[in-house]
Amino acid sequence: MKWTKIIKKIEEQIEAGIYPGASFAYFKGNQWTEFYLGQSDPEHGLQTEAGLVYDLASVSKVVGVGTVFTFLWENGQLDIDRPVTDFLAESDYPDITIRQLLTHATDLDPFIPNRDLLTAPELKEAMFHLIRRNQPAFLYSDVHFLLLGFILERIFNQDLDVILQEQVWKPWEMKETQFGPVELAVPTVRGVEAGLVHDPKARLLGRHAGSAGLFSTVKDLQIFLEHYLADDFARDLSQNFSPLDDKERSLAWNLEGDWLDHTGYTGTFIMWNRQKQEAAIFLSNRTYEKDERAQWIKDRDALIEIMKKELVCEMVDQGK
Repeated sequence: MKWTKIIKKIEEQIEAGIYPGASFAYFKGNQWTEFYLGQSDPEHGLQTEAGLVYDLASVSKVVGVGTVFTFLWENGQLDIDRPVTDFLAESDYPDITIRQLLTHATDLDPFIPNRDLLTAPELKEAMFHLIRRNQPAFLYSDVHFLLLGFILERIFNQDLDVILQEQVWKPWEMKETQFGPVELAVPTVRGVEAGLVHDPKARLLGRHAGSAGLFSTVKDLQIFLEHYLADDFARDLSQNFSPLDDKERSLAWNLEGDWLDHTGYTGTFIMWNRQKQEAAIFLSNRTYEKDERAQWIKDRDALIEIMKKELVCEMVDQGK
């Protein structure tokens, strides 16, 4: 595998100060190749190395809640077109379905007044009474997966952390994945204690947050993605599940052709392609020095496209 262009791009982004360091792994030919570049903690002069724990941010959506809902759907245990109010009767959403939440295809306005002043119970209550936009349209928002987390707690009658542990992480032996705060982790912001959850809502809701707040390692995400590449539950996910025409989405995942991916605010993303039997993991702490989200999205998307392009070139070179 020719990794030169991908690694060069990562090194260029590190040099440009987009993130201080990165852990990168790629699955191809039934094996993983790993790279550890730059620094994980510049303040203490620590280099990026194997075994580091990262705040996954929104990648948590698929590593947790999204996977459990896919299990339930694939096993025929849950009709994803059931309304939210079947499970959260106190909510104002009798016309919104689980499918819409899983594909970010609602008319919910995620803005919550005075959010940072609310307690955890008040924030949860506010989730049940969000303002509505003019009409349903694709709008990626953490409120959809917070609601999905609350729904899982009703279905299983357990706290979300217990559900994820029993349904996903323990059976798959993902021993390095858990809700934050954690004792040791790559710091997401200079001067802020490492191991604290970066996302404000997830930090407040703790082990009940379905949108963010998980910490994990390259090793555990390798296990996770190998299950998506091989197991029956994921065989039909490379298709559009959105009820809308404006954006194709799989269940919980972004869908781009044969590739499914999910990104995270702190500088993380994972992607997989069942047809090609390939997958990638990219973990960084791009919020360490600065938080330029719009520019990061451009830089991240450029990196993802280089990864996809290099694989196509490699397959052509090998006559595949």
